[in-house]
Amino acid sequence: MALVNLITSTALVTIFMTLGIFFYAPHLVGFIPTRYVPAADARDDHIQVLVLGDVGRSPRMQYHALSVVKNGGRVDLVGYNESPLHPQLVDHDRATLYPLPELPSSGRGVPPFMSWPNRLLASRLNIIQKPPSIPTLHLALIISVLRGSHLLVDWHNYGWSILATTRGRSNRFVQTYLEYESFFGRITPTANLTVTDAMARQLRKPPYSFEKPIFTLHDRPADIFQPILDATTRRKTLARVLAAASVADATTLAPLVDGILRGDIRLIVSSTSWTPDEDFNLLLSALVAYAEGDRAETRPLLAIITGKGPQKAAYEDKILRLTSDGRLSGIQIKTAFLTIEDYAALLAVADLGVCLHMSSSGVDLPMKVVDMFGAGLPVAAYSDYESFGELIKEGENGCGFETAEDLEAVLRRLLSDEGRDELAFLKRGAVEEGRLRWDTEWDRVVGRVVGLVDP
Repeated sequence: MALVNLITSTALVTIFMTLGIFFYAPHLVGFIPTRYVPAADARDDHIQVLVLGDVGRSPRMQYHALSVVKNGGRVDLVGYNESPLHPQLVDHDRATLYPLPELPSSGRGVPPFMSWPNRLLASRLNIIQKPPSIPTLHLALIISVLRGSHLLVDWHNYGWSILATTRGRSNRFVQTYLEYESFFGRITPTANLTVTDAMARQLRKPPYSFEKPIFTLHDRPADIFQPILDATTRRKTLARVLAAASVADATTLAPLVDGILRGDIRLIVSSTSWTPDEDFNLLLSALVAYAEGDRAETRPLLAIITGKGPQKAAYEDKILRLTSDGRLSGIQIKTAFLTIEDYAALLAVADLGVCLHMSSSGVDLPMKVVDMFGAGLPVAAYSDYESFGELIKEGENGCGFETAEDLEAVLRRLLSDEGRDELAFLKRGAVEEGRLRWDTEWDRVVGRVVGLVDP
């Protein structure tokens, strides 16, 4: 049976490769004359950052682009242009966005990713985000061979493990996806980046068995995420952010700001993609239990949930029902989608961040926690996966939880009057962790690899 599965998976991988060549044959012919020719100065070479998704919602890939231009290089961003870009990339004279077209509403015509090669210039290096892997990996291999350019694959997670959260590990397509990622991951890149040491170790072992170089590039906060310690600045920022998030109107804003700054109301923040790999029910259940507990030991809460995704509307309906039924007494939950500037400011004025990320692979890490630390915000985070300890240090910069009961206990402890000292200690730890910045990490790991930083 194992042999049959292997043969089937290998055949399907071959089909993916063949289909890629078949669909791209008319385009690929045009690439042959435009092979990469080195520029006299490496900083005049183009480095391309490829995202088969919304570039504006891919912060790590935007940070790659920012690091390239900060070091004097030229960068081309290729991906869907749905959300605003990082403000430092907009109109930058050394950064260009090549948007992929939207899928036609009729469903007819060429799928948008089929125009991806036409967006590629003759670049020295392509940095590609993974996942998704299909069709990214085999198409990137074809293009890099014809272009004569290098490929740096940035492994954020595994496509097969994300798929397995809805289809199950034993699903045939999930197994095929795993075979695809393993096979093309071995032969495609010039080198690989991973978000954790645990992922790097895993990629060197079966079924991946990578032999190409692997470098761990830990996520670090960008400069836009900074603590706000000055009391006057904190007050002004809090008022601005609450207004931007439509939390309060002109008559209720000032009392709300005063209550939060005095500690009479606690402000917690969670950012979510509203997808199955982040179980928002955990937070809702914890908040219901918090509201139904001993009110003498707790403070009222304002919870602001940022982000957008497929399950957002359903959860907003559930929040409305729970509120109407009186099960969230003393708790106000607001959802918002903020600009990166307002989001960074919100993190800086909150009391506690909550991260619901459940690693599908066990070896990735949530970038949202990195941003929270950058803003000096301690974190309560789901902890039942291998790489958790690479970022969050229990009792130093945050706390872990595995169940709604655990989370409710953390909220009750840290947000009570008795928990002020512990929360302040965790905040100091978050500020210290946040001192490690993306630019320093990128220059150390990637800058030397791409030739923009001297060894």
